[in-house]
Amino acid sequence: MPRRILIVVGHPDPSPHRLCRSLAKAYAEGAELAGHVVRRVDLAALDFPMLRTVEEFEHGAIPDSLKDAAEAIVWAEHIVFVFPLWLGTVPALLKAFLEQVMRPGTAFTYPDKGGGLPRKLLRGRSARVVVTMGMPSVVYRLWFLGHGIAAMRRSILYFAGISPVRETLFGMVAGASDTTRTKWIKQMRKLGGLAL
Repeated sequence: MPRRILIVVGHPDPSPHRLCRSLAKAYAEGAELAGHVVRRVDLAALDFPMLRTVEEFEHGAIPDSLKDAAEAIVWAEHIVFVFPLWLGTVPALLKAFLEQVMRPGTAFTYPDKGGGLPRKLLRGRSARVVVTMGMPSVVYRLWFLGHGIAAMRRSILYFAGISPVRETLFGMVAGASDTTRTKWIKQMRKLGGLAL
């Protein structure tokens, strides 16, 4: 059955030659060939402010430049985040984006009268987190315990009700051969076709 898929490219560098963009493109191609409906958001092409206060987060409006992206998150049944690992976690641009769009009213609601737990508004959606990194991915998983990605999964995606969240990690990207990169692109195209 066709799914509604949103692909968020979180690489801050707008260069079309970045591996993250090639991986996202391959996923989209596979998904569209399989009959899925795909929307894309490339954060490097957007201009938006950072949140600076709790008041702004809880009561401010989503910036005009992100309204389409916030609507696409609500629209999507499956969300794919593609980004490079920076300092062990998501790039600041992606974190700033998530703070803007995963707000009360879009991703969750606070309980009435201040008691109880927030209500998750994005239940029924799944996600895939695709991360490129300079270190071997097994080292990131086992030595660093995938801490940056785990924080995104637990504190943002699960908090809003998005589950399951699957991960695809590509390590040692700087020295990867053309053969390896071609294999990664093929893997992403296959995942897109499966909408996983």
